[in-house]
Order: sequence, then structure tokens, then C-alpha cells
Amino acid sequence: MTAASRADRPSRELDELTVSRAVRGEGAATRALVTHYQRPVFALLGRMLRPRAADRVEDLAQETFLRVFRALPEFKLAGTARLSTWILTIATRLALDELARRPPREDVEAELAGGPRGDAELERRLIGAAIERAVAALGADHQAVFLLREVHELEYDEIARALEIDLGTVKSRLGRARAALRQALQGVRHG
Repeated sequence: MTAASRADRPSRELDELTVSRAVRGEGAATRALVTHYQRPVFALLGRMLRPRAADRVEDLAQETFLRVFRALPEFKLAGTARLSTWILTIATRLALDELARRPPREDVEAELAGGPRGDAELERRLIGAAIERAVAALGADHQAVFLLREVHELEYDEIARALEIDLGTVKSRLGRARAALRQALQGVRHG
């Protein structure tokens, strides 16, 4: 996605008034904050934790928002980080901690079990499973950089701040992740 097309998207950020009210603990504003950011948080956690710790997605999403609300009074709306980046940073760190505690799983194929399907749908599911396996096989650090960039569309500098790493490290990890995915998916049929 180009910088121009990113600029054309509607803002993914919650308005400052609602955030200010959430800082004060107003119920409607805290619900609005969770509603606004829960989808990207669940998506990030789901992708990072599947298949090794998929059972922990909901718990870690809740923990993410608990930490958000504890630290929200310290967040600077006028600072360099966007609120969405900050929230995804919290979720990413929780996912990395969880992955560090769990051994890798090998049984992704079980997700393909199901009733009869058309050939095209089966092929899409097989390709999807191959992509999931390839992303899951990345090291947690490479996986985090890849997902934050390619799925959540954070800029390189935002990823560097979120993961507290150098910009060069972000670029290096992203390049290695992309190369590993290309290699892992070489034999997968397209079309």
C-alpha cells in the first residue's frame, strides 16, 4: 500500500474527546475505545498466536485493554505515537511473551478438517493453511514485524518504536520474514 493510499483511508484513530473521557473513566467512552480498537487487537493476537496459543487470544485481548486503561492517563495524544500503534504495541508484547512460554505446535492441518467442499474452496483453504503455517513458522520477532507492517500497516518508524528496536532492525527482520515466506510458499499453487 502506498503512502498516498494510506492517506486516503479514513482515520483509524478514536477522537480526542472520547479518549479524554475514557481517561476520566466515563463508561460510554471506555466502551467506545474498546469497540473501536478490539478488532485490530483480536486480529493481531489471533495471527500471532495461531496455532501455538490460539486458546489465549481472548484472555490476552482482555489483558491488553486492562493495561491500556491503566496506562491511558500517561499516554500523550499529542506525542509521536498514534493511539492505535500504542495499543497494538501492548498486544504485540503480550503475544511475544506468550509465545516465548509455549513450544511450537505442528498440527495446523487439523484446521482443514470439515465437510465436503468444491475444489476451488478446498484449494483456497489449503493455500490459506500454507500461508498460516509459513507465518507461524517465523520466529516471534520476525512474525511481529511482518504482521505489524503487512497486516496492520504500521510505518517502519512506528514498528521500531512499538518494539523498541532500531529502524534498521525492523527493515532487516521484515526482509528476512518476507524471504522466509517466499521460500516456504514456493511450492504452493496459485490460482
